[in-house]
Amino acid sequence: MVLKRNLLSVALASATWMIASGAQAQVQAPPADPVSAEAEVAATTLDRVQVTGIRSAIEKSIDTKKDETAIVEAISAEDLGKLPDASIADSIARLPGLTAQRFGGRPQEINIRGFSGDFSTTTLNGREQVSLGNNRGVEFDQYPSELIHQVVVYKTQDASLIGQGLSGTVDLRTVRPLEYGEQAIAVNVRGDMNDASGGKEYGNRFSISYIDQFADNTVGLALGYARLNNPIQESQFEAWGYDNGVLGGGKLYENDTENERDGFVGVLEFRPSDIYTTRLDVFYSKFDKIQRKRGMEFGLVFGPPGAPDSRTNNANGTAVQATFDDFRPVLRNDYNAAKDDLFSLGWNHDLKLSEAWTLNVDVSTSSGTRDERLLETYAGLPAGTSDTAAITFNPDGYFELDTGFNYADPNILRLTDAGDWGQDGYIKDFEVTDTINSVRFDLERTFESGVFSSLEFGANLSERTKSRTSNENFLCLRADCTEGAEVAIPTQFGTQSDFAFANLGGLYGYDALAAFNSLYFRRPNVNNGDINQKNWEVDERIVTAYVQGNLDFDVGAVRVRGNVGVQAINVEQSSSGVSTFQGVTLDEPATRGANYTDYLPSLNLNVELPADQLVRFGAGKQIARPRMDFLRANAGFTINTNQTNQDTCQALGLAAPCVVFEGNGGNPELLPYEAYAYDLSYEKYFAENRGYASAGVFYKDFSTYVLEVQTPFDFSQLPIPPGFTGPQPASPIGAYTTPVNLDGGKLQGYELAVSLPFDMFWAPLEGFGMQANYSYVESEVIPFEGEDPITFPGLSKHISNATVYYERFGFSARVSHRRRSRFLGEVQGFGGDRAFEEFQGEGVTDLQLGYQFEEGPLENLSLLLQVNNLENEPFRGSFDNREDRPRKYFEYGRTYLLGLNYRF
Repeated sequence: MVLKRNLLSVALASATWMIASGAQAQVQAPPADPVSAEAEVAATTLDRVQVTGIRSAIEKSIDTKKDETAIVEAISAEDLGKLPDASIADSIARLPGLTAQRFGGRPQEINIRGFSGDFSTTTLNGREQVSLGNNRGVEFDQYPSELIHQVVVYKTQDASLIGQGLSGTVDLRTVRPLEYGEQAIAVNVRGDMNDASGGKEYGNRFSISYIDQFADNTVGLALGYARLNNPIQESQFEAWGYDNGVLGGGKLYENDTENERDGFVGVLEFRPSDIYTTRLDVFYSKFDKIQRKRGMEFGLVFGPPGAPDSRTNNANGTAVQATFDDFRPVLRNDYNAAKDDLFSLGWNHDLKLSEAWTLNVDVSTSSGTRDERLLETYAGLPAGTSDTAAITFNPDGYFELDTGFNYADPNILRLTDAGDWGQDGYIKDFEVTDTINSVRFDLERTFESGVFSSLEFGANLSERTKSRTSNENFLCLRADCTEGAEVAIPTQFGTQSDFAFANLGGLYGYDALAAFNSLYFRRPNVNNGDINQKNWEVDERIVTAYVQGNLDFDVGAVRVRGNVGVQAINVEQSSSGVSTFQGVTLDEPATRGANYTDYLPSLNLNVELPADQLVRFGAGKQIARPRMDFLRANAGFTINTNQTNQDTCQALGLAAPCVVFEGNGGNPELLPYEAYAYDLSYEKYFAENRGYASAGVFYKDFSTYVLEVQTPFDFSQLPIPPGFTGPQPASPIGAYTTPVNLDGGKLQGYELAVSLPFDMFWAPLEGFGMQANYSYVESEVIPFEGEDPITFPGLSKHISNATVYYERFGFSARVSHRRRSRFLGEVQGFGGDRAFEEFQGEGVTDLQLGYQFEEGPLENLSLLLQVNNLENEPFRGSFDNREDRPRKYFEYGRTYLLGLNYRF
């Protein structure tokens, strides 16, 4: 959906008026105050400290945390173009109460206080950003760390913060050239190496940043470019399941992924007078990912060969060794590619109307597209040929496989439907588009005295359209797509035969994309209800108005500051979709939706006690809008002629097995998650804000949350198409699975954090320091009476982070370790949709060493060595929390980065 004419007209008219007013103000402006309002802000921001390094970044972050009226956490760049870690997500995941989930070896999704990315929002310079997955959660590896100057995570509500989430709001901030105050050029070059799967893959990173001021510091310019070429190797095991303790089947893969990303940021500021500033922000990111998967998928108990010939059990009844005959694996050579484009543009105008009144107008757009291809090709033994196999459980968390044949030999293999799946391959092409257009007006009135230091009013209008399409085809080796085709693998497509993982010894690989382009024919997968569910579009029009009073007063010798306010949010949401019967479209697309208004009160109080102590209290109502794919209007139903689930049949008043209507779909009438949140925090600052300690508790009481459930549904309005001859249910009431709003639930926890420079205890320890934090979170959400509680996606009960560092005389060293307990994580499920699975806890250790030349001809040059995932921590999950029955296992290896930074 493009920006509507009325919204665009308002935005352009406002911008034109602001420019004209600013130009006039340049002539008519009164004499400037000794310190302007913007200079006052600059005086308390991170950029005032021009020293570089680990300690500087920590001190800047502590300053930000202390000065904010809300409860926040912050990360600051060590220097221009240099965040503390190789990725933004790595840095954010070290903050108290936060952690990250790894995808393909990269931390990508941020979990705040036990919630997945669905419950938070991400802004860039205060503007909400689009997402390229199925949900609302931003993928943080889209944003180069070299281009981000600061990250602030809001944990409590603030009425002036537009688009805030339920778990928190992550604001990515780029540098402000006029506040920076000097010319600077920084160049960073790094090479990296990944050592997974016993091999080595090499990549590189490059970035350049430029800041300058012109025309007597009335014009500021900041430009940044960052390029990433980062190969990642990955070993993967996945279990189909277990039968009587025996592995039912599984998958073994070695995956090579190439990540190439180009990012650009530009900031142009114009301040013709002390009363007017305009700023244009531009961000662009292009991220191309290609993954080549090579491996084997095999049935054991759940297919040929069936029951094992022999087995050896452990004390828990799990077969840790077993042998099989009639082993017929499917060799998989897959090609997965995604091309992502993100663009963000914002134009801000700030005009001081008088000594007491300030007007701010902001116009922005954020857009993104993803083109993704998932290509599967199959090979195996010729018809009538089978093998023997033996499995052995590896205590690291996967099963090793020993076979009779040498699968590194291409002469024994054929391109064929080795698994009798009715296809020789499969291809899925997805496209995701997301656009947000916004215009915002803010008016502030300041006061010289009284309880309130200022009063803010504002309104924001945003329009969002997100869509996803799926085009899927069976692949055939014959033009008529008849079964039984066998084709020798052309030698020109061969790539490699080594396979170091899981004791397999060798596995022949070939270029799946080249084979697809030369050998395969497509057969469209039509009349498929699941594919219909993947094609959707959702529109949102959100109007937010707010009023907030900023508090600043004294009670005796104690200063109290904070804010109290309320947001009124009106949401119009809609989606168009079709209904299908067994995949066949029944009618023309229909549009459904909802219109609702929420009122979100908020309060932040900060009591400044003697000796640099702070007590903070936050309270407010929080919301998170439902997942975008949950709001789809698509619906599908079918007739299950042999429903054997006793609970399903009994819920419909029938005995199992029964003939019933069944269906599933989205729910465009969904309301958001809603919770009343309360936070209490104590903070103690010391050593001139170079260190702090804090302890806090938080509680969220849910009035409604969203869950996908199966409910009785009247299917009589969905007519059975003419010509259907199968058995029909006796009743039109069937079982329909859809997301709904449910009542009740709570989440609570506490956080402890400390940041200590050791020289505050003993002067000779100058340069040494540590940071540590721990958080505990628990939830209690029971969907229906008598059922077990559910777990929120992303919730780890225990999260901890520890960092020890040294920095002095040009030398720097830092070791960081983050740990999380078991959690419900998001993965790509069957068919390319998202799914949730339980994963075990993990601990990831990173190392950073550096040296900066402080004088001589190499002054301003610094050298850097980083090792990520130092202990090669795998990402793994199991069935029923039993480590001897692994579900998934991913091993990513270590990544080494060696580079240099030079600042002019």
